[in-house]
Amino acid sequence: MAALPVHAAPPMPLPILSLGVTGHRANNPAYAANEARIAATVAHVFARIAAHAGDHAVRLHSLLANGTDQVAASAALAQGWQLVSPIPFGRALNLAINAQPGDGADARRLLEGASPADPATAARAAAITHLMDKACVFELAEADRAVSALYLAMVDAPGDVPAAQRYAFTASRRVALAGRVMIEQSDLVIAVWDGASRDAVGGTGHTLASALAAGAAAVVIDAADPESWRVVTELEALDQKDTSDERTAALARAIAAALRPPANAHGSPQSLDADQWRPRSNPWFHAYRRVEALFGGGGRGWRSLRIDHEPPDAIATGSGAAMLATISALPAAGTHWPRAITTAVLHRFAWADGISTRFSDQYRGGMVANFLLSGAAVLAGLAYLPTAGPEWKHLFALVEFLLLSAIVFTTALAKRDHWHDRWFETRRAAEYLRHAPFLLALGAARPPGRWPRGEGAVWPEYHARHAVREVGLPCASIDQNWLRQALDGLLIPHLASQRDYHRVKARRLDLVHHRLDRVSIVSFQLAVVAVALWLLLWLAGQVGVFPAAWAEASAKPFTFLGVMFPTIGGAVAGIRYFGDFDRFAAISRVSAEKLDAVLRRATLLRDARTLDYGSVADLAHAADDVVVSEIESWQAVFAGKHFTVPV
Repeated sequence: MAALPVHAAPPMPLPILSLGVTGHRANNPAYAANEARIAATVAHVFARIAAHAGDHAVRLHSLLANGTDQVAASAALAQGWQLVSPIPFGRALNLAINAQPGDGADARRLLEGASPADPATAARAAAITHLMDKACVFELAEADRAVSALYLAMVDAPGDVPAAQRYAFTASRRVALAGRVMIEQSDLVIAVWDGASRDAVGGTGHTLASALAAGAAAVVIDAADPESWRVVTELEALDQKDTSDERTAALARAIAAALRPPANAHGSPQSLDADQWRPRSNPWFHAYRRVEALFGGGGRGWRSLRIDHEPPDAIATGSGAAMLATISALPAAGTHWPRAITTAVLHRFAWADGISTRFSDQYRGGMVANFLLSGAAVLAGLAYLPTAGPEWKHLFALVEFLLLSAIVFTTALAKRDHWHDRWFETRRAAEYLRHAPFLLALGAARPPGRWPRGEGAVWPEYHARHAVREVGLPCASIDQNWLRQALDGLLIPHLASQRDYHRVKARRLDLVHHRLDRVSIVSFQLAVVAVALWLLLWLAGQVGVFPAAWAEASAKPFTFLGVMFPTIGGAVAGIRYFGDFDRFAAISRVSAEKLDAVLRRATLLRDARTLDYGSVADLAHAADDVVVSEIESWQAVFAGKHFTVPV
C-alpha cells in the first residue's frame, strides 16, 4: 500500500489588534476649543496601546472625516500601524463632501477630480487625499449617483431647508453604514465625544453607543477635558463618571482580551496540529455513519463510507474553485485579496474540517461501537447455552472478556485524547470559516461581543475571528456590480446549498430515528413471543399435549432468544438515544426554514433595480446568525454526552 501524503498544518492566525475611531468634526465647538489637547491625548493613548500590543500588528479603521478621524489616522501612521478607511461614499464624492466646499462650482470640481478654487477647500481636500493614498479604502459607492444629486442640490441652494434635510438624512444613514463596518471590524473604539447626544444617526454618540452595544470596548476622550480619558466596556456605564484610577489596567485588559483567549479557558488550538489531520477516514470508526447508511436510505447500506479529506492546498482548485472564481471576478478585487481569502480562510477551513470529521467519527462511531460491543458481549457470554456444554464456557467467557476489554480500551482512549471536546472545538472553528467568504466579500463581520460564549474552550472563536481579520476589508469600491456579483455568485448559492443540505439531512435523520425505533420495538416484541412460546410449550407438556421433555430440551435455546432480542433492542435504543437523530433532524429542519426565509429575501432583493449595501449586508448577517444558532443548538444536544461505557 502506498504511503499516504503528509500535509503541513496551515499556520495559526497571527492576532491583529483592530481599532476604530469616532469623534467630532473640526467644527464642533468643544473639539475646536481643544484640538491640540485632543491630538496630544490621542497620541498618548495610541502610545499606551502600542506598548500593550507589543509585537502584535495593529490596524486602525477611520472614516477620515475632518477632525478626530484625521487626527487619529495621522497618529496611527506615526505608530507604523495599518490604516483602513471604510468611507460612506465613493472616493470622489467622499472627498467633495469632506472638503466642505463653499459653493457648487468647487463641489463639482472635486467630483470631477479637479482642484477647487478656494485655498481652504483645497487644503482640506489635500489632507484627505494624503490619508486616503496611505490607507486601504473600502468605498460604499453603490448609491453615489443618488447621493451626489442630493448633495449638489443642497450646495446649490444653501437656503433650501427641505433640500438640506433630504441630503442630511441620506448622508447620516450612509455614515452610519460606514460606522457599522468600522464597528464590526474593531475590538477597541477610540471616541472623542462631548457627551451631548447619542440620537444623531451616524454621529459620534450614536456610533459610540452602537460599538458598546456590539461588545467592543471604548476609550472615551472627553472633548472638553481630553486628558480625562477613560475605558468603557458597557453601554450602561457610558454616562457615568469614571472615579477609578485603573484606566491603564482597564486598557491593558481590553487589549489582552482582543489578542488572546482568557488564561483560564479550556482547550487548546493544538487540536489543529499536524499530527491530528488524516488524509482519509478510518473504517474502524465508521459505525455511526454506517447506522445512517443502513437506516437512512439513499443508496446501498453496505457501500464504502471512506472519506478522503480535501487537503488545504487542493481546495482552491477543488470545492472552493467556484467561490474563488466569483471573488476574483469582483470589480477591482485584484489578486492579493482573493489569495488572502484562500490562505487565511479556505486553507484553514479545509484543515479544521478534516480534523473535525475525524474526531466526529471517533467520538460518535466509537460510542455506537461500544453499544454494539456491549450487546455482543452479553450474547457471547450466553451463547454456550444453546450451542455447547458448560465445559466450553471458558471460551465464550474469553470472547466476552475481549469484547468488554475493547469497550474499556475505546472509552479510555476517548477520554485520554478528548474526542468529545476536540470534535466540538474543531467543528466550531470549521463552520465559522466555512461561512466567512460571503461575509468578507461584503466587508461584514461578526462583532467581538456577538461571538458565541460558553464555559468550555473559546479558542475556536479567536482562531476564526483572527483568520478573518487577517484578510480584512477589500481595498475596493463597493458599487452596484460588486453587490450584484456578491449576491448572485456568493450569498444566494451559499444559502441555497446550505438550505438543501439541511433539508436532506433532516429527512435522513428522521428516517434513521423511526427505523431504529421500529427495530427496538420489534426486538421487544420478538422477546415477548419467544418467552410466550416456551411457556406455552411448557404448559402443553404439563397437561400432556406435548411431551414434557420438549420444554426441558428447548429451555436453553429459548432462554438465549429471550435474552438476545431485548439485548439487541436495548443496544439499538441506546444508539438511538445517543445519536439523538430526531433532535438533530429538528435542528436541521429549523435551520433549513430559516435559511429558506433569508434566501427568499435575497431573491427578492436581487430583482430590485438598484441594490443597497445595508440591505445586502443585513442578509449576510442574517445567514451568519442562522449558522451560529445551528452550532449552538447541536452543541446543546451533545454537550453533556461525554464518551462513556454503555450502561
